[in-house]
Amino acid sequence: MELLKDRIRKEGKFLPGNIVKVDGFLNHRVDTRLMGAIADEFAKYFDVSDITMVLTAEASGIALGTVCAERYGVPLVFAKKAKSDNIEGGLYKSEVLSYTYKKKMTLLVSKEWMNADDKVLIIDDFMAKGNAMQGLIDLVQESGATLKGIGVAVEKGFQGGGDRFRNLPGVPYKALAVIESFDENGVVFREED
Repeated sequence: MELLKDRIRKEGKFLPGNIVKVDGFLNHRVDTRLMGAIADEFAKYFDVSDITMVLTAEASGIALGTVCAERYGVPLVFAKKAKSDNIEGGLYKSEVLSYTYKKKMTLLVSKEWMNADDKVLIIDDFMAKGNAMQGLIDLVQESGATLKGIGVAVEKGFQGGGDRFRNLPGVPYKALAVIESFDENGVVFREED
């Protein structure tokens, strides 16, 4: 998606430790028009008429997930990273190692909001090693729901996360901007699949 790649080229920041900052338009300060364009782009790759929900992880995936869910006419469910007193009933749980925070986290979804009748499209803003994505997939599997696709706005291809999911049987995967490398001279994106 050239629009997203252009924003990364112009506004992304590349820091030591393989850190790619896109927080000026994607996951801290949010460009809602860009989110809408990303949602429309995902709709070209996934059968959004055949889903019952969009699933993402708290917190930075919520903005993109919300816009996608609104566009597709389904609810957004986000996996929480902490149990709150207002969650009733059982929980689906998955432990993941957060690349960003360098610690283990537990992703939680109430059994009230996802079950075996659901057809789930996972959407996330960013992927490094894919640990959070695997956690979301585990939650879908635990619930008995059907995973209909995985969409990621920005993937750090050089960290291999997306490679874990590209060949899942029967589950389409799409990353809109896959960063292969970056240095002081700029960023290199993987050619489209």
